[in-house]
Amino acid sequence: MEITFSFGKNWQKFLKNLNEERFKNAEKSLTQFMELETFEGKTFLDIGCGSGLFSYAAFNLGADKVVSLDFDPFSVECCKHLHEKVNKPKNWEIYQGSILDKKFVSKLNKFDIVYSWGVLHHTGKMWQAIKNAACLVNKDGYYYISIYNKIEGRKGSEFWLIIKKIYNHSPRIGKLVMEMLYILRYEIIGNLISLRNPLTIINEYKARRGMEWKTDIVDWLGGLPYEFAKVDEIFKFMKVNFTDFDLVNIKTTDSLGTNWFLFKNKGHGLIKDLS
Repeated sequence: MEITFSFGKNWQKFLKNLNEERFKNAEKSLTQFMELETFEGKTFLDIGCGSGLFSYAAFNLGADKVVSLDFDPFSVECCKHLHEKVNKPKNWEIYQGSILDKKFVSKLNKFDIVYSWGVLHHTGKMWQAIKNAACLVNKDGYYYISIYNKIEGRKGSEFWLIIKKIYNHSPRIGKLVMEMLYILRYEIIGNLISLRNPLTIINEYKARRGMEWKTDIVDWLGGLPYEFAKVDEIFKFMKVNFTDFDLVNIKTTDSLGTNWFLFKNKGHGLIKDLS
């Protein structure tokens, strides 16, 4: 898998803004959606760990074991930085690798919680990535993913795929101009038209999973590869390939954002072949 946009370099900037409030918000986004108060007694796999924020959250929530992996070496370094923050615990392991790499994936154990938020649609082979990740879920384990929603039409998903390609092929000054235009059009004018205070939206952004407003904008504009799916396409794929997985929670959007899915593996009806 070729890196066309380094999320890790972007996350390195994000690390400077991390504080206790962001850590707590990240923990809430895990526990509230999963309806779990603690991760004690559970193993946690973070696929596409990025900044390492959610691996850190899982560790703080008492997970027996945390495994973080990312294809981007800069993301791996970000995660190691947070690992060092808690004195390099032995029950938190960090690896560089791709969820598409069959040899790498085959060496991983199964986990009670497999978490991949906003990652699998950036692999270039989204459906294979979803399958490979799901095969790592233990019996009675949880599969928590978010996937970009597919929007059709003039300014839908295909339009934004073009924008992302332009952004990635632009010089630094071109990227800055595109970021400023996006902020003006969507974050300022868009919110004012909707009678929302842009400053309030920006200031409260960290309450959403503990993330950072500007970092996510750069991720959105630059994030390639970029794939997407409708909710019913995800349902159909899981029903065909993972018959024992039941949907236990969902958060949908009618925008270009992500749909959140939480499945639980009630049995052993998994496809073993990662091909």
